[in-house]
Order: sequence, then C-alpha cells, then structure tokens
Amino acid sequence: MEWLKLLYGFFMANLLGYGGGPSSIPLMYEEIVPHYGWLTDEEFSNVLALGNALPGPIATKIAAYVGYDVYGWPGLAAALLATIVPSAAALIILLGVMQKYRQSPVVKGMTLLVQPVIAVMMIILTLKMAKGPADSIGIWQTLIIALVAFWAIKRLKLHPALVILAAFAYGGLVLQYTV
Repeated sequence: MEWLKLLYGFFMANLLGYGGGPSSIPLMYEEIVPHYGWLTDEEFSNVLALGNALPGPIATKIAAYVGYDVYGWPGLAAALLATIVPSAAALIILLGVMQKYRQSPVVKGMTLLVQPVIAVMMIILTLKMAKGPADSIGIWQTLIIALVAFWAIKRLKLHPALVILAAFAYGGLVLQYTV
C-alpha cells in the first residue's frame, strides 16, 4: 500500500509543479514532510542539499531517495515513475498546444502570471527550511551563512555545488563544536 502512496504523492506534486524542479520542490515538500511524514524537515533539507550538489534534475533525485527509503526498490520505481510520467506527458501535450497558440495573448498572460506564484512558493519553502537551522545554531549564524552563500554564488560566481560543499565542511569542522 505504501507504494501507492508514493505513486500518488509524487504524481500530484509533479503534475502541479509547473516550471520544473524549483516549482515542484515546495509541492514535494508538502507531500513528503507534513502530509505523509516520510522525512523530517531536517532530513528533507539534507536530501535537497545533496540533490542540488549532484548533477541532473532535482525532482528525480528527491523521488529516488524518498521512494527507496520508504519502500525499497519498488518504492524507488513508483516514485520515479510518478515524477517522470506527468512531466513527459505534459511536455508532449503542451508543446503541441503552445506551438499552435504561441502568439495568443492568453497563453502569454498565463505563462507570465504563473511566475509570481512560483516565487511565493519558493519563499515559503525557504522560510520553512530556515526554521530548523535557526533553531539549532541560532538565527544570526543561519543568516550569516545564508548571506555568505549568496555572496559566494552571486559575486564570486562560485558554482552552487562548491558552496554546498563549503557549507558541509563548515558544519563538520566548526559547528560540531558549537552545537
């Protein structure tokens, strides 16, 4: 029965996740953490960080991890299937429709109006994800780490995977003595 929950949870998150990984991550979070309780907030943030450090689409990496963790290889297959099929089917259908009506003001308006919704979803997810570190290492250290990471990515043009590895090193070397 658990594989059906995996299939349904990931199917819904990815069916409604317009815009790829960044827009489906908050939906996946809602299914994985509060709805089904497959992972805790901290576990989800670790999976998200590791998934972002690895190459490839983030949604499939999260699905593979959670599916395997919950129900082994059949769970991995169910979660991946539910993650990939909605996107692939929607892509095939929507590309045909978009090609046919690409000059329509309605289609242009729809695509523009979805962007702020995705931005709000990402902000809400960020605030939820920041609660765990803020509780464990303090709000100031959490903000400083976030600002340094932002600065390293935007100003120094470091690859996000390198910034994540630096954060792992900082957490392993420095934070172990302060927490």
